[in-house]
Parts: sequence; structure tokens; C-alpha cells
Amino acid sequence: MSTSNVLIYIIRHDLRVSDNPILNYLATTSEHGFTHILPLFVLLPHQIEVSGFLKEGTQSPFPEARSEVGRYWRCGPHRAKFIAESIWNLKDNLEKLGSELTIRIGTYDEVLKSLVHGLKQSELNVGGVWAIGEEGYEEKRDENAMSEACSSLNVDFQLWVDEKYFIDDRELKLNTPQDLPDVFTTYRKMMEPLREKPSAILPTPPKGTLPETVGESKIPSQNPAFEIPSSYDSFEEALLRPVNEVLSEVPPFPEGAKSAHPFHGGEDSALSRLDHLIKSGSAFSYKASRNGLLGADFSTKLSAYLAQGCITARQIHHRLVVYEDGKDESLAESQGYGEGENEGTKAIRFELLWRDYMRLCSRKFKEKLFLRGGFRNDCANKWKSAKKEKVADGQQESVEDISKIIQRIFDGTTGMGLIDASQRELLHTGYTSNRARQNVASFLAKHLCIDWRYGAEWYEMLLVDYDVSSNWANWQYVAGVGNDPRGEARIFNPVKQAFDYDKDGEYVRCWVPELRKIEKLEHVFQAWTTPKEDWDRFGLTGLAMAEDPVKKINFSVEGKPKTSRRPFIRRRGPGRGGNSRASQSANASQPATGTNGSGGVNENARPANRQINNQGQQTIVDGSRGGFRGGRGYSGGYRSRGYRGTRGGYRGRGSSSGYSQPPPPPMQQLAPAEQAQ
Repeated sequence: MSTSNVLIYIIRHDLRVSDNPILNYLATTSEHGFTHILPLFVLLPHQIEVSGFLKEGTQSPFPEARSEVGRYWRCGPHRAKFIAESIWNLKDNLEKLGSELTIRIGTYDEVLKSLVHGLKQSELNVGGVWAIGEEGYEEKRDENAMSEACSSLNVDFQLWVDEKYFIDDRELKLNTPQDLPDVFTTYRKMMEPLREKPSAILPTPPKGTLPETVGESKIPSQNPAFEIPSSYDSFEEALLRPVNEVLSEVPPFPEGAKSAHPFHGGEDSALSRLDHLIKSGSAFSYKASRNGLLGADFSTKLSAYLAQGCITARQIHHRLVVYEDGKDESLAESQGYGEGENEGTKAIRFELLWRDYMRLCSRKFKEKLFLRGGFRNDCANKWKSAKKEKVADGQQESVEDISKIIQRIFDGTTGMGLIDASQRELLHTGYTSNRARQNVASFLAKHLCIDWRYGAEWYEMLLVDYDVSSNWANWQYVAGVGNDPRGEARIFNPVKQAFDYDKDGEYVRCWVPELRKIEKLEHVFQAWTTPKEDWDRFGLTGLAMAEDPVKKINFSVEGKPKTSRRPFIRRRGPGRGGNSRASQSANASQPATGTNGSGGVNENARPANRQINNQGQQTIVDGSRGGFRGGRGYSGGYRSRGYRGTRGGYRGRGSSSGYSQPPPPPMQQLAPAEQAQ
């Protein structure tokens, strides 16, 4: 009779060995009773396309990993590469501790059953399956599948508290998920002072302190249809092969452009990045720089690491505390070292709390995260769709026309400079700034009234830092169906925003090279406004963004700028933690020639739901609580060869830059970005 007792540790979004509650527990106590550990990472075929791992001549037993509304890949090439790097770094770090990572493809229930039965044949008894709990409709369904499989196998199953967030669940002042305030500010005040809230971090287990690893020869093999490569290069190639077609028609990488997110995945890179932020002074200046558009250091770029669990929010907090308290000489040359909490580090904690809040919203609202009506249960059939069965009341455009508009938005050919630059950057790099994300969401959902879920799913596919809660909740927020108290009244004017945050037009010219010859900013930000006699000289003739813009926004500059630092006069207006700015004087409305056929819109006119400042002038509410990192879908029941659940689910298959970062704009009191971006 076997005396072995194997623990299968299912690793999900906790791709690290430091500050890991399960590994720490196994290393610091003998009471667990396990003789062996089998760390397991499962590539889930409903979340990431796995057909690249198929053996030659075999067919996948799983449907393609595509989204519900737009049918986009659930995970595109940028994030797939980052995940591959993170998995391999975890593999290396576990080996340093004397353990081995097992990688499998399939559903949790089938993988667990295969492993338990196979290990039993090798006289190894599986006594427990542990995993860290997560939020999200689909994630909870996966946990139910784990639990049911373990129950049928008579194996103990245990979910641990997810400790990668800023404030531990056990420290929350919430008795039930429904007790979460619907307004972030209320929640923030409940949690303050933030610097005192996070719990202590857990050390990395010393080598030899974990239970014995299970020998590779005793671990049952992968489903015979698939093959897991033993080298990193082959693993990455297999993961990217089916989804690289997304980038097949993307225009060449612009000359002189440089990715703002050139980072590799993994725990080691995450910790290195955190130290760089402190030593470079980026953490100190974060509050002033976080609305930047160009460069690697205007924001923390820790969001992708947080999403995969390569680093925890409390690790970030505690490293900042060490810096603030002057307790690590390696940081002694950093600006602000030993001077206590500063505006930059305070703002980073603020963003980490927003990330916590989005996760708690997922817990509270469950599948509503993916519904068109959002948290608000907005049943108004106002959203334009490219699906005949989802056409909005009064939708004049055909579904074919809406489909073309959506594609032009995602291709970056709308004629709206800031929107196009953001979308080109996203396609090329998997990243775009928080400020740009807010503008894209508002443009799609508020200006064009297109179903916001197309945008959320597109971001899910392309963002390297995708996070289910942050992406979907923030798209709802800007679309007006989430927990933004202003709802539909919050509208970003992408032309004004470009003048605010791209003062010299460097960002737009960087990512949309077709516009580099244009001299005046107003023409860079909307090419159609360029005088016709200049079109040939600037290369605009024949360009859809000039000849057929998706939307025209009439915007005039009040007080032409004498320097690049103040492109127009600012008037401050009221707003909850936000940035309500006075609009500029309006031109007469002009008819649109764009494919949306909605007519030219004077964005400085006074709609009924906008605010009026004390001079009687309309203010555009454009300082939002937003930014996104990722997304998912909706629909219920069983269908074809798998689930067609509310969250995507299974479904039948049928160079050094010449573009330097411009100086940050004068800061008003802005609402926070959704996370440390």
C-alpha cells in the first residue's frame, strides 16, 4: 500500500514563487502531511487557443477560443507571448526550489482525472488539490469543475484566498459582496489610510523546503492529440502560431516609433521593473506623469505582471515603504529616498486600490460584468450592432456598415488622430495608455453608440495587460452602464483630449505616419479639416481618414497657443474627483461625409446632459475613472460540443525614437486610473 500523499497545486494567475501563500505554507509547516507536490499549469482551451500544440494529422477536440460578440480570439499574440514568458520563468524559479512545473492542455476536470488515475497506477496517491480562488463568472465555473472532479475522485479540494491584491479580503469591512459601495470614492474612504492597510509579504521558500517533486516518468502524459514542447522557443511558437494572423495585415511598424511596453513576462522581470521605477524617479513623479502617451516610464507598466500574478500589489506597496522609509541602501540614490510617502507613491497606492475595487465589483455583479446593460441593468436598446439579431431601435445603418465602422476603429483609420494612434499602437505593441483607452471607449460607445462589448472583446484579445475585472468594468464605466455616478453624461472629446495630452502632436504623428507632414495640430488631430489645396502636398488625397472620416467633430481653439505648453485656455469646472473642463467656442455644425452617416456633430454645443459652468458655458466631462486592461462575453446554456456560457465558454467550432515625451499638462484633480498602469 502506497504511503505517498501528493498535492496537486493548480497555478492560475499566481505565476510567482515569492509572496505565494500556498508555497509559503508548504515550506513552513509539516502539518499539511503531503510527501510530494505537483505544481500544475493548465492551458484552458476556452481562454487561449491551443491548436498550435496539435500533433500533425490530428484535430482539436475543442472549439476555437473566440469571443461571444465579435468572435475575436480570446487571447491575442501580445498577451500569449507574455504568458509564455511568465510560465517559463515560473518553471525556472520552481526548479531553483527543487520542484518541477507540469504543463497540460485541456479542461480542469479532464486534466485532474487523467493525473489522479495515472499517478495511482504509479502507486502515488493524490491526497489534495489546491488552487487560489479568483473572481469572474467563467473563473467560478472553472472552480466548480475542479470541485466536482475532486469529489468524484474522492480527493480533498481547497480554494485559497487570492492574496495578490492590495488589501487582503480578510481585512475588508464587507460582510457580503453586496455591501460593496457602488461608488469608488465611498469604498476608498472606507479603506483609508491606504499606507497602513496591506498585510505583510511572504518570503520565497528556501530550496529544499517544499515537499518532494513527482518524477516526470511517473506523471501521466498529455492528451494524445497535443504535444507540449520541452524548449521555450518551441512552446512560444506553438502558442502564437494560430493567433499571429491577427497581425498579418497590420501596416509596417512606424519608423522611429518605440513600444511603451517592451517588457518580458515573469516574476523576475516584474521585480526588476519595480526597482527600476523607484531608482529612475518614475515612482516619485508618477502622479504628474501618469497621463503621458509616449515612453516606457510615464506609468508603472506593472499591470501585465499584476494580471498574471507575477507580482502582488502588496509587494509593490512594501517595496515603496522600504524606499519611503530609507531602509535599503541600494535605493539610496532615488529621488525622495527616506522622505516618507510622496505624491507619486501615494498615487500608485490609489491606483492599486482601484484595481481591488474592480475585482470586488466582479464579485458583486457576477455575470452582469459581461451583459450589454451592465451593472445598471440598462435595458435601453440603443447600441448599434453588426449582428442582425442585435440591431438597436432606430439603427439606420446596416449591419454591414456598422461592421465596417468597427473595423476602421480597430484598424486605426477613423480620421480621429488620437483614436487612430492609440489603435495602431495597440496593434503593434499590445499596449496603449490609460488616457488613450478612455478616449477610444468613449468614442466607440458614446460618440458612435456602438455596443461597447465589441471594444471590450477587442481589448481582451490585444492587450498585453488584460485583466478580466479591470477591462470589463472599466468599459462599462466609460460606456455609461457601469458604476460611474455620471453615467451617460461623461463624454470625452478626443480632439480636445489630444490638445490636452498630445500638445505637439508627437504621439499621433508617431503612430500614424500618414499624418507626419501635416503642420497644424488641428489638422493632425482631424485630417479632414486640412484645407483641400494642401491635401496633395501632405499626402492626404485618397486616404479614408481624410476623405471619409468615421465622425467629424467641430472644434475650435479659443486663444491660439503662443507656446506648445498651453494650446488653449483652460476653464475649470466642477466634478466629482474628476476633470470637468470648459469647452472651447464652437463653429457652426457641418454635415458629415463619414461612413457612419450620422452627420457632423458640434461637440461644443450644449447637450442636455452636460454640465454648465459658472460662466454659463458648457463643460465636457472628460476626467474619468478609467483605463482598461482586458475583457469577456455573454450568453447562456449548452450548445454544440461544449458550453456557451455567459462568459464566452465553449462553443462549436464550425529603434531609438525621435519622439520624446512631451511635458505633462498642468494637472487638475483627476480621478484615478483603474490600476497601476
